[in-house]
Amino acid sequence: MKLRVGIPKGSLQDATIDLFKNAGFKITTSSRSYFPTIDDPEIECMLIRAQEMARYVESGILDIGITGHDWVVENGSDVVEMTELQYAKVTFNKVRWVLAAKAGGDIRSVKDLEGKTIATEVVNLSKKYLADHGVSAKVEYSYGATEVKVPHLADAIIEITETGSSLKANNLEIIDTVLETTTVLIANHKLKEDSWKMDKVERLIMLLQSALESRNRVGVMFNVEQSKLEEAIKLLPPAKVPTVSNLMDKEWVDVFVVLRKSVVRDIIPALKALGAQSIVEFPLSKFIE
Repeated sequence: MKLRVGIPKGSLQDATIDLFKNAGFKITTSSRSYFPTIDDPEIECMLIRAQEMARYVESGILDIGITGHDWVVENGSDVVEMTELQYAKVTFNKVRWVLAAKAGGDIRSVKDLEGKTIATEVVNLSKKYLADHGVSAKVEYSYGATEVKVPHLADAIIEITETGSSLKANNLEIIDTVLETTTVLIANHKLKEDSWKMDKVERLIMLLQSALESRNRVGVMFNVEQSKLEEAIKLLPPAKVPTVSNLMDKEWVDVFVVLRKSVVRDIIPALKALGAQSIVEFPLSKFIE
């Protein structure tokens, strides 16, 4: 028995393979094959465009797949969103589908689209957005390079963005957010009827989430005099309970703790000032609370 897993082909492909690597799975792709190999004999992978993933999971061709919440909405697919996986092409933040128009132009809100033309890749999502605002406008499917279509080929666009830099480079400004989306792991509804597959998926989710949780954390180890241990612990975030081990020199102890990267730059100098020695910071590949 194998778990059939859809890996998103295209912009999310490398980020997804890196995430699986950090979770402990090695996926190897080939330019000539849509069936990557994975070093887990219980998993079978297939490369599928994120835009199509939900349809194949819904039909049962795939047990689970990784895609964007936006494509689940766009396709109207009846699947189970098992968990969010907050990562993307450039950043690890959520991305947005936004309404954008010429910077400083006449379109200042969705109401200004009445009778206008909008270019987008998410036609169904855009039509619903317009209907929700009581606006009647023409929605055209865009095959690519959507940003360059304003103002000659379209009055506005609905486009996905992480940083907004591409929109600004094309003299466009964001008018409204249509949908905030993130990467999700989706499953076929029948998955819960198979206890083996369900257990496999739950374990996979735990490992993937632990890899994501580790991104903003590091391990820190240091030696400190026993007499200064209490002071050293006070330098750590209140919720952190470190592991303390005795050393051969009974006057000293070894301390291990996992910290967020954002606080380490302040804590390490403070530990050094306290007299701590052999301070080591190291990256983590997984972190589970």
